[in-house]
Amino acid sequence: MTLVNDAAPEVRSTGRKFRAFTAKHLDELTARAGLSPEEQLATRAVATVLPFRTNAYVLEELIDWTAAPDDPIYRLVFPQPDMLPAEDVAVLSDLLRREAPKAEVEAAANRVRMKLNPHPAGQMELNIPSFGDGKVPGLQHKYDETVLYFPKQGQTCHAYCTYCFRWAQFIGEPDLKMAGDDSHQLRDYVAAHPEVTSVLITGGDAMIMGESVLRRYLEPLLELEQLESIRIGTKSLAYWPQKFVTDPDADDMLRLFEQIVESGKNLAFMAHFSHPRELEPLVLTEAVRRIRDTGAVIRTQAPLIRSINDDPKIWETMWRTQTRMGMVPYYMFVERDTGPQDYFAVPLAEAYEIFRNAYKNVSGLSRTVRGPSMSATPGKVCVDGVLDLFGERVFQLHFIQCRDAELVNKPFFAKYDPAAIWLDDLKPAFADRFPWQ
Repeated sequence: MTLVNDAAPEVRSTGRKFRAFTAKHLDELTARAGLSPEEQLATRAVATVLPFRTNAYVLEELIDWTAAPDDPIYRLVFPQPDMLPAEDVAVLSDLLRREAPKAEVEAAANRVRMKLNPHPAGQMELNIPSFGDGKVPGLQHKYDETVLYFPKQGQTCHAYCTYCFRWAQFIGEPDLKMAGDDSHQLRDYVAAHPEVTSVLITGGDAMIMGESVLRRYLEPLLELEQLESIRIGTKSLAYWPQKFVTDPDADDMLRLFEQIVESGKNLAFMAHFSHPRELEPLVLTEAVRRIRDTGAVIRTQAPLIRSINDDPKIWETMWRTQTRMGMVPYYMFVERDTGPQDYFAVPLAEAYEIFRNAYKNVSGLSRTVRGPSMSATPGKVCVDGVLDLFGERVFQLHFIQCRDAELVNKPFFAKYDPAAIWLDDLKPAFADRFPWQ
């Protein structure tokens, strides 16, 4: 079989204008993947609940259409008919089949969404601080030293991942969306909290914004001496690397990165790569080179996803390739407890073995990666291993980050459960409760 990028065009030929594809294009695209009319209808039914968006680069440079619908990149961006309970898909499919009024379809879709835990880990109740006259829109402060900010203009992406734990940002429900547009309030909040040393600009995707918009949020932060680092969470390197090579403001964006580094801040570019295929195109190599030339550090992360990257060889290949390109492997995440979690989740015991079998085959330079890690309500929990202690089989775990900083890096134990996929599925071992309870 010819590899999808064997005949990749020259870097500069990828400067064509961005073109998005949404749910209205699904029938055309899923027909290309060989889906039957009933499968196409079921796919559209799922897309009434969970968001769909992709672009021409993903469709033509990353997906191997000869392998669709089983191709991993296809599964990464296209809704799958069995991502939701069959009874819910049947109800929604029937509404679409009989061309029910839009309001009726949306009401049915919303009932399904509310069963999918749209905002996990207490992020709406526990993470949004009060400041001045009330809550700070678009800001989360879960760990003492780190603030997350969701710029209003960055709450979409070049393409959506089917597993995305931020899916609720994209469905048009204002009550479910986190977004702020007051850069001075962000700066003032950070200045009033000297324990904050890092700001993470997240979304959505900050790199959906133009340089002039992103600058409005970042420039006020550069005057704060307490800040050690600015992080940008993004999937753009995988889904639209032209952002840094041929887009009209590519050079201006890179000059902004240089300005951040020259101000004495560490600029950490938190790049999401879910599969080695995303690392193959020539334009991606050029984008990585240009970002690194600004002094920014590119760190890589992604969740472990069943049917897309649940193979240690895939992670080994990603980490080796990323290290060779000058990027720093950072996290393997566990799929969050939201959306179609049951569809994509890998049991924790299996996740640990996948991580270990990939980790043991890479050099020390790639062993900067941590995982498998759960971003749960009390904090980031890493599965360190499966042990037999005092006649009992257990998981050993520790907090990489925690709401209670005193618990960071202290090991704790949970009873071994081969079916457990999340922290809430575990029961304490050698104690009647977990340390944070």
